[in-house]
Amino acid sequence: MKPTTKLSRRQFMGLAAGTTALVAVDSLLVEPSLVKTRFVHLNRENTTHRVVQFTDVHHKGDRAYLVSAVEQINALSPDLVCFTGDLVEQSDHLPEALSILSGIKAPLYGVPGNHDYTSNVDFNVIKQAFAATGGRWLLDENVSIDGGALNIFGTVCDEPNAVMPLAGAKNILLMHYPAFINQIDDKKFDLVLAGHSHGGQVRLPFVGAIILPKGVDGYDMGLYQTASGPLYVNPGLGCMHLDIRFNCRPEISVFEV
Repeated sequence: MKPTTKLSRRQFMGLAAGTTALVAVDSLLVEPSLVKTRFVHLNRENTTHRVVQFTDVHHKGDRAYLVSAVEQINALSPDLVCFTGDLVEQSDHLPEALSILSGIKAPLYGVPGNHDYTSNVDFNVIKQAFAATGGRWLLDENVSIDGGALNIFGTVCDEPNAVMPLAGAKNILLMHYPAFINQIDDKKFDLVLAGHSHGGQVRLPFVGAIILPKGVDGYDMGLYQTASGPLYVNPGLGCMHLDIRFNCRPEISVFEV
């Protein structure tokens, strides 16, 4: 039997310091801008539409980053693109954000998040920008496309009874708060998309997110099978409060519906 090699205290401290430094570099300088594309499999047959989701941009002026994300979205050749809230934190960043998003080469549908309200942005300006892409800014309303084959409903998460799928269509629900799914369990959708959680931004191995905002209720990141249909919670493109991510890369999600 080989003798066990033990680390000296100095070696252990050096290893710990080196690991800490690597984690700090990753979480501050690498992961926050390393956008991944996740293809989410819904196990559906007879798919007709490629849907791309992004969320929680929290645009603060990093033009190159958002331009790159739009290029990544366009490279996926989506039939429609869905945004699930929190475009900016301050209203002075809205014109640049909308200018960049106008480069999306597919109809853009979206709903507001809590920061879109607290930043006091003009929703009419956002509505016009989304309409210019062929899409819609949806405030407790729906839009049917492709001859009624696909119905998209966007909710502001205030009134569960306002949420209504249409019979005979594939139904997609857009919302900001994942926990809102618990209030609409008598409504059936083919796909429900949400954001808000940021996946916690910092996720520890075997532990998961260490801090989550209200309105998540355990639906912090990824695909969940619910009574109202498959719910996908995207961890977002931007960061909230601190520009830091660990084990939780920003994401663009792709679905075949």
